Amino acid sequence: MERSSEKYCIAKNMEWEELGGGVSRKFLGFDNQIMMVQVKFEKGALGSPHHHFHTQATYVVKGKFEFEVDGEKQIVEAGDGVYIEPNLLHSAVCLEEGILIDVFSPVREDFLDGSGVSYFGDKK
Repeated sequence: MERSSEKYCIAKNMEWEELGGGVSRKFLGFDNQIMMVQVKFEKGALGSPHHHFHTQATYVVKGKFEFEVDGEKQIVEAGDGVYIEPNLLHSAVCLEEGILIDVFSPVREDFLDGSGVSYFGDKK
């Protein structure tokens, strides 16, 4: 199925989608090949261990996070990036309230249709 976002995704005009546990998101652009998502975390919010077949790159806009990717932990903060190969187990803990930009390839169809795994490792 062909999917794509609007040409311009103006974040200030969009509502946050509440995911629970202090995490919310906005979709900032996607088609069948790529997806960019802005994700807001409250301090202490968790991204439970999970994996997916998508390639993921994450940019830390603000805040501080402890990521664990394939058993290796690293603290990242504003300006840092994280690359996650497909199918690697990964998680994050928000140490200081923050915002991430997640980019996935291909598109996370599960995010769009509501059938996917949330940031907490549970089916939505």
